[in-house]
Amino acid sequence: MHGQEPDVERETHDVMGRPIDRFDDWVDNAWGRLLRGRPAADRVFYLASELGDFSLIWHFVGAAQGLRSNRDADATFKLAGVLLVESLVVNQGIKRLFRRPRPIAVTPRPHSLRKPLTSSFPSGHATSAFTAAGVLSAHDPQLRPLYYALAGVVATSRVHVQIHHASDVIAGAVLGAAFAKIAVRIVAFSSD
Repeated sequence: MHGQEPDVERETHDVMGRPIDRFDDWVDNAWGRLLRGRPAADRVFYLASELGDFSLIWHFVGAAQGLRSNRDADATFKLAGVLLVESLVVNQGIKRLFRRPRPIAVTPRPHSLRKPLTSSFPSGHATSAFTAAGVLSAHDPQLRPLYYALAGVVATSRVHVQIHHASDVIAGAVLGAAFAKIAVRIVAFSSD
């Protein structure tokens, strides 16, 4: 009976995984036809992916915001703390539970790219992007569209560079939005 458990687990994963895998394949094929391999799109998305590593882009945005006043500088340090906690929860916690393989690049990569060793699910870039966008928007609501547009570019860059499946990115974005809501409630980020 013990020998049957892996087969039951595999069958359960296959049944649940097939629709998600089909969705991921459909998105990857559509994205590949529309944007992948186009030099301008490749430059934008590879740069966004690189700047998303270790939440660099969000620390840059927070630091730029922090130059305006002492209150803004305080928000910069709070953002850094929230992103640190988010990264630990996602990369040292959630990713270890899933261990989903990363996509296999079907086209050559035109630019160099760091290849993470962690699980594909969820996308840490998407999680940190939407966490940062939510936190930055709470502090600076007039720039909300800009923050979320930038988060969208960083998150979708992971599909473009074939480091994450589309479902990893969607899950990461949802998780990041939830993480931001919790962080904003716990830590004072208001624009008042």
